[in-house]
Amino acid sequence: MQPDKQQHQTALKNNKYVNSPAVSPDKTNLPSLRSPSSISTGPSDAAVTPTIQFSVVVPTLNEADNIDSLLNRLSALGLPAESFEVIFVDDGSSDGTPAKVRAWEKRANVRLVERQEKPDLTRSILAGAALARGDVIVVMDADLSHPPERLAALVEPVLDGSHDVSIGSRYVPGGSIEGWPLHREWLSRIGGWLARPLCDVNDPTSGFFAFRRELTATIAERARGYKILLELLMAGQGKLRVVEVPICFRDRTHGTSKLSFLHQWTYLQRLMTLAGGTVSAGTASRFAAVGLFGVVIDALLFQWLMSGGAGLAMAHIMSFFAAAAVNYSLNSKWSFRPHHEGGLRWRQFGRFLTVGMFALLMRGGVLALLVYGLHVPSYLAIFPAIAATAVINYLGSAFYVFPVMRDSPSLDVRWRVASLGIIAFAVLLRLVYMGVAQLIPDEAYYWSYAQHMDLSFFDHPPMVAWLIWLGTAIFGNNEFGVRIGAFVCGLVTMGYLYALARNLYDKSAAIRAALLLTVLPFGFVTGTLMTADAPLMAAWAATLYYMERALIADQRSAWLGMGIAFGLGILSKYTLGLLGLAALVFVIFDPVARHWLRRPHPYLAASLALLLFSPVIIWNIQHDWASILFQSQRATGIDDRFSLQWLFVHMLLVLTPVGLVAAAMALVRSDPASRPHARRRRLFMWVFAGVPLAVFFALSLFGAPKFHWTGPVWLAVLPAVAWLLGQAGERSRLASRVRAAWKPTIAVCVFLYAFAMHYVVLGIPGIPYTGFTQHYFWREATHEIEQIAEKVQNQTGHKPIVVGMSRWSVASSLAFYNNNKQEPMDIRSRNLFSQNAAMYDFWYPFEPPTTRPIILVGMRPWQLERDVAGHDNITPRLVQPGPIQELRILREGKPLRKVYYRVAQGYRGNAE
Repeated sequence: MQPDKQQHQTALKNNKYVNSPAVSPDKTNLPSLRSPSSISTGPSDAAVTPTIQFSVVVPTLNEADNIDSLLNRLSALGLPAESFEVIFVDDGSSDGTPAKVRAWEKRANVRLVERQEKPDLTRSILAGAALARGDVIVVMDADLSHPPERLAALVEPVLDGSHDVSIGSRYVPGGSIEGWPLHREWLSRIGGWLARPLCDVNDPTSGFFAFRRELTATIAERARGYKILLELLMAGQGKLRVVEVPICFRDRTHGTSKLSFLHQWTYLQRLMTLAGGTVSAGTASRFAAVGLFGVVIDALLFQWLMSGGAGLAMAHIMSFFAAAAVNYSLNSKWSFRPHHEGGLRWRQFGRFLTVGMFALLMRGGVLALLVYGLHVPSYLAIFPAIAATAVINYLGSAFYVFPVMRDSPSLDVRWRVASLGIIAFAVLLRLVYMGVAQLIPDEAYYWSYAQHMDLSFFDHPPMVAWLIWLGTAIFGNNEFGVRIGAFVCGLVTMGYLYALARNLYDKSAAIRAALLLTVLPFGFVTGTLMTADAPLMAAWAATLYYMERALIADQRSAWLGMGIAFGLGILSKYTLGLLGLAALVFVIFDPVARHWLRRPHPYLAASLALLLFSPVIIWNIQHDWASILFQSQRATGIDDRFSLQWLFVHMLLVLTPVGLVAAAMALVRSDPASRPHARRRRLFMWVFAGVPLAVFFALSLFGAPKFHWTGPVWLAVLPAVAWLLGQAGERSRLASRVRAAWKPTIAVCVFLYAFAMHYVVLGIPGIPYTGFTQHYFWREATHEIEQIAEKVQNQTGHKPIVVGMSRWSVASSLAFYNNNKQEPMDIRSRNLFSQNAAMYDFWYPFEPPTTRPIILVGMRPWQLERDVAGHDNITPRLVQPGPIQELRILREGKPLRKVYYRVAQGYRGNAE
């Protein structure tokens, strides 16, 4: 039985890239091939040529001890002798391997090809495939690590026309590895993981696979190395039908492995080339040589500027641009010469500047971390900063400035590679800067939660406090310890969103969804700043994932995960309760999921969530339901005014204009697929995004919404937005414009994040600090207040009470930046004067009259003499209050902000 060529051609033309479920380990029946006979005992001749269905290509290099065993085990399979042939391709063996094969040529359907070129596994396999007489090629090793007994199961999916490639996989259910040292197994797994972003198979580095012979023509002429399967999958441009068949891989018992460091380097080099980068030993070495020359210029100029008092920001920016100008000239004319023909290309130069700007802003964070965080001298810190810059510049040059032009990867692969690069940059940017950027007052307030640990708190559930307590217990009471929880929550959110998008669409959409989460403001900010929104986002994404698994995939075990995620979510913020309402609406509208109303699983999940939420319930019982009542009042309207227009403005802020348009398109467009799964998928998105949005729309009719309220809602929409982003064949003019607008939007967003972090940490020469500064730079402000407090104590002999005259911002910020002192200040909030101070009302409910000095600190002058309503209820309660004074906060002689303070000689008490 010979495969129908026309069937194969039609399938290839109409198919999509499908990673089919693994073939069952016991599915080895090939009725058309089964026969009592074994491998032919007669010589090979032309008479058997028409009946050969597949050719087994076995590359060899010093495998003499394994030839007989391999062919004997193939003989024992009982396959018709005329149905297949075995082609050995030898790469210059010196142990008698060719003689062993020739001995079989006269009595079996075996042939030998001896190559005279430099040994190369890929070229050997292609040489064997070129001489093959079968329409299907099977590749396997001669060392018996690939079980010949799985040959029939491996080749069947290709022979029957259902698939284009069949892979003997070690990493699917039923697959395994035996006898390999742990380091070899990990090398294999790491190699596979590195390739996973480019192709959708579990074992892309397998050496045991079958494919249609005509696919060899698609493999690039430059293909080299020992992983031809990866070349084949990438050459398919995502249109191949692939199945993975489980195998048990066993380590060789005879001979030695040919794997060396050179093979591993060649694999990495080829992998990056397939990803679209001009990565080679030549370009890397030339780039390194140019880089060393640039380091000399960069370091010398940096030291000269620093010695002249230029400041850290000015010195590193000026030295970077000087070195970058030299580096670009040399790299374009030498390092990447084949990709830079002719004169200056402004498009290419613009890309170089883009990469350079990102590298510069990252370098500023590395410098700040080393100099300010680890107290490394600047003349030493510049070298690790330059090294970080070099890595970014090289990868950016290889993949973006001078990318592969010949045999370039598909658009889908380019999107994947770009997405992973941008995600990696953004994650590293957060990691580098989060320990040196000062806390905003909200973070300092939640840190104060952690200093007064409780079951819950007045204005938020306790999760944010628990995460900060854990982070600071490990890393100390510093910015990094406070924010590490937000960083981890951001990664958790990304992981669950990726899994959700992959379940709803495919791997490409999942990678793009992770990219959008990383670059859109609501995702980047919540993964950077430690507020209650950070754990909320993680729990929201996890709840959506388990909801989809339970309601669409109908997995009973998902209800356990949903109960845990939901419970942790309402421990983060009450807002997540809206997903419970959305789940009920989905079950009502979806007849397939309606059966869950009669099952115990949803109710058990709700009970588990309620159990996790019990600390909040207990705290509210102990405090007359203060938190529930407070949040209920907020939900029914802040400021009691129509604010629907502001809700749309806030959506623009958290999504960007392009993101908002794309989200609207994803919500209103019908799914081109009419399958029930596609319809239920869209219903899932509509309900789990629409129900919370409808609630926020209703609340905005009667009160002012918070700008970040809608952020988590868009997690349900991002998978569809990411899917639309990859539909290059979409002919709609609006869709095309939105897709085109995403690239500059992504670049601008990431640049603004990096620019803002550099600006607040190191500054930007020529750009003064203004606008936001009354809420920032509390480290320097606290230092000045400490000096005033010390002066007052020296004058009066009594330790003063420092009162932050805002609800919680001033007191919390002062407390955080004063906490590492041997004798910290005694800090209170404005509730001393009958003004609302959130949790300070619970922590310091009463302050008796005292003759100790009082230092009032505020962000505005009026805060030190009257309340928000304009009533002067402050001065009468002070003993001998002094005038309101302005304090200018400087850093390196440059103005940062202003703080206002007022000193009194005592406090009369909080009498009404």
